Amino acid sequence: MTRMHNPPHPGEILQDTVLSGDEGLTVSDFARRLGVSRVALSRVVNGRAAVSAELAIRLAAALGGSAESWLTMQASYDLWQAKKKRRPKIAPIARAA
Repeated sequence: MTRMHNPPHPGEILQDTVLSGDEGLTVSDFARRLGVSRVALSRVVNGRAAVSAELAIRLAAALGGSAESWLTMQASYDLWQAKKKRRPKIAPIARAA
């Protein structure tokens, strides 16, 4: 699998597709359809919360596709963000042959 350079948060995808334009849903309407709170969905859409497994299942049911694709987008975003942070050097553990 090819790694994306600076992958978007899944909330950006929702914002650009489901919630955009004149025909887009409002966060409140979409949250109601998904059966989640407006605040919870708003946090995801604004990149302040991650897509959970439960939300991924609900998104897949509402929009098509798979729950795995939503979780993969979230994992790609999380890994990209984590790799940008400084951390101490970690020595590999030698294993006996």
